[in-house]
Amino acid sequence: MNAELIVDARNATGESPVWVAQENALYWVDIPGGRLHRWQLDGSTRSWQADEMLACIARTAEGKWIGAQQSGIFQLAPHADGRLTANKLAGVEHAIDNMRFNDGRCDRQGRFWAGTLHMDMGAETVGALYRLDAQRDGVLAAQLESLLVPNGLAFSPDGKVMYLSDSHPARQQIWAFDYDIDSGMPHNQRSFVDMNNHPGRPDGAAVDAEGCYWICAIDAGQVLRFTPQGKLDRVLALPVKKPTMCAFGGPGLDTLFVTSIRPQGIDLSDQPLAGGVFALNPGVRGLAETPAKVV
Repeated sequence: MNAELIVDARNATGESPVWVAQENALYWVDIPGGRLHRWQLDGSTRSWQADEMLACIARTAEGKWIGAQQSGIFQLAPHADGRLTANKLAGVEHAIDNMRFNDGRCDRQGRFWAGTLHMDMGAETVGALYRLDAQRDGVLAAQLESLLVPNGLAFSPDGKVMYLSDSHPARQQIWAFDYDIDSGMPHNQRSFVDMNNHPGRPDGAAVDAEGCYWICAIDAGQVLRFTPQGKLDRVLALPVKKPTMCAFGGPGLDTLFVTSIRPQGIDLSDQPLAGGVFALNPGVRGLAETPAKVV
């Protein structure tokens, strides 16, 4: 189960990997760089530059992109000259200055969810979770509040359970919610995994076809698989300390792709591949992401 480096991307914060079967391609973002990247099975790569930080992305059924940036959720358009232009779908009124979006994805019905955080990582419970179709006068309405670093968003195969983590060192929790697939509302929040009992902090996640939850353990250089009952049953190691998010892809949806962080200002001799994108063989198949339905 050795991790294979597919792109030595050197991303400051690689995030939000999304497999696009029609192109045999993996897309992901580098958040602070504001860049959208693509890698195809033939080894070719492309990148596009946005005008804001770009935190997370989702593909529509029409082959277009939406993404959460600093000031809201946008429809994104990659251009041949390398530009990534943005048309705002909904804005956000952050609780305080110096905030941005972070982790996000679609539920099984195609509703786009994304969370916000305060960028200095102080213990400010001003983060919130938003849903694209929940807005008033073009401004997103928070669905869950009092978060620090919302992450690990994922949905069970039937869409009836929503998972959410908080990566902040003061929290390090993963929660499960009952999810109303008709209204798109989570309720009955409960502890799923206390990551204080495991190596690393909980970052981005994915759910496999068996309903198990895969979470990147940032700072521990691992991806952990938990059963729907919250039991740890598999650990995959990476050659970097800060994996950020995982996604299933490949022609058989049996490859686990993982993005990572390249820390700035420290000695990386023990992890020269930090910021790269990796492929692992998890031994199970994943689920195709539901296309985003833009409302």
